[in-house]
Amino acid sequence: MSSEFEAILGLLAVSDAGSVTYVSGAADDPRVVSMMTDPAWIAEARRKRLQTINLDKRSFAGLVIPFRGGDILLLSEPPGVAVLDFIASVDFAYDIIHHLLTDPFDAMTVVDDQARIAYISPIHEKFFGLEHGEANGRPVREIIENTRLDEVVKSGRAEVGEIQRMQGSERVVTRVPVTRGGKVVGAVGRIMFKGPKQLEALNRRISALESQVEFYKREAAALRRKSYGPEDIIGESPAIRKLRNDIVKLAALEIPVLVRGESGTGKELVAHALHRLSPRRDNAMVMVNAAALPATLVEAELFGYEPGAFTGADKKGRKGKFELAAGGTIFLDEIGDMPREIQAKLLRVLQDRIVERIGSERPREVDFRLVSATNHDLQRLVQEGSFRLDLYYRISPLVLEVPPLRERIEDIPVLARHFLAEVAARHRRPEPELMPDALALLMEQAWPGNVRQLRHEIERIFVFCEGGRITADDIRSGDAGPGLAPAESEMPARRSHNGMQTLREAVERTEEDAIRQAMERFGGNKKRVAEELGISRSYLYKKLGLADT
Repeated sequence: MSSEFEAILGLLAVSDAGSVTYVSGAADDPRVVSMMTDPAWIAEARRKRLQTINLDKRSFAGLVIPFRGGDILLLSEPPGVAVLDFIASVDFAYDIIHHLLTDPFDAMTVVDDQARIAYISPIHEKFFGLEHGEANGRPVREIIENTRLDEVVKSGRAEVGEIQRMQGSERVVTRVPVTRGGKVVGAVGRIMFKGPKQLEALNRRISALESQVEFYKREAAALRRKSYGPEDIIGESPAIRKLRNDIVKLAALEIPVLVRGESGTGKELVAHALHRLSPRRDNAMVMVNAAALPATLVEAELFGYEPGAFTGADKKGRKGKFELAAGGTIFLDEIGDMPREIQAKLLRVLQDRIVERIGSERPREVDFRLVSATNHDLQRLVQEGSFRLDLYYRISPLVLEVPPLRERIEDIPVLARHFLAEVAARHRRPEPELMPDALALLMEQAWPGNVRQLRHEIERIFVFCEGGRITADDIRSGDAGPGLAPAESEMPARRSHNGMQTLREAVERTEEDAIRQAMERFGGNKKRVAEELGISRSYLYKKLGLADT
């Protein structure tokens, strides 16, 4: 028997009538003969083609080959337990092997331990212009240009993702040695992709998918961050500690809360904290920016609409913000900018807890907790006639004041470091050290944009700083950022072109007069002065030109 058939340990031929026409080797076993003459077993064996046959303590790989007039069973020694498990577990193991050998998108070349070709996939033979079997037994270097399969056989080391030029084009290939008993018995070469362009296309696709994953991670993080608590209101100044304590006191109440503060002070954080600590925390918090809603859409957004209520309306209709907030909290941000014609309808909802969609005659009861916010003086707007007095009383039985950053300058170091840690983590870069001179300069600024402006400035400094340190020069260098002014002590007195005071000068003079009068009234007691004026002692010391000691 030639070497190709040394692995065949038994052969059995059976006619369609069920009679044995030839038997030899391990197949000459009554149990094997019984199986091959059983019509049901033969039918299943024809379907599977490959299967495991166990005789006593020995296992064989069995291949059933149908031929005209009967079937032939070949018994061979299996290469290993994994192969036996594969054959035994997968009914279509033969089909998988057939697919791997004939896959038009994944060509394969097999060489023996002498680097002679043992097999080439049909698609590969066609690529090289070979007849079927023509290359078998020939050295691989005679058939495939620039191959390294012979080197892989010698070294026993795999080469994955290598570029190989063949027939005037480049291909991405993998070359893997095959071992048996610790000895290299051959090697397999596969074309992973048609060429580098396909690999580049795959890399682009992977990069795009990774970008999408990162985007959705950020989105998920943002969704998780929709639930802020008092701990997210950063600072240890007396004003911020009082604000956090007030939030805890008011959160459990069902009474509407008005959050007042300048733009950028963090009114939205306060609203989130109120919701998170309330009994409604497990339900939705719906945010409405009244200043950003077009006047023509305010009613539809707040109260919803029925199908076909107006041109361009959703065919299924839509719930309004108040319905979406049922059982939870609705946050009306910048309520001072709401059109007066909508204020009357809003007042009815707040009084009766009933909404009526556009195009509907059926009122709907809604249960919600109201939190509003504004950077306007609503009492002044009431006097001017642009805000309803009855609505003002309805939204403001409880008021929380969010202090501007200039009145809590002692919080700037902790805020700056917090924002710096955030931006460093977001960009996966080391967090630079914020030097004392940089902190001192930040604490000297007016910050008209408040905490939001400080955050933006920290992000700008982070981008341009070098050497792992942020100094005062980094803050001064280049564009100082919108609204970031020199220290007040460095600002020259300015007058408008007609000699009148600038707004900044007028504000400073008013502050100085108020502080001077309070100091006289309380006999220089700075603690009482700060409490009376509603400012921090640090800010008072700053205005008096004293060190905060």
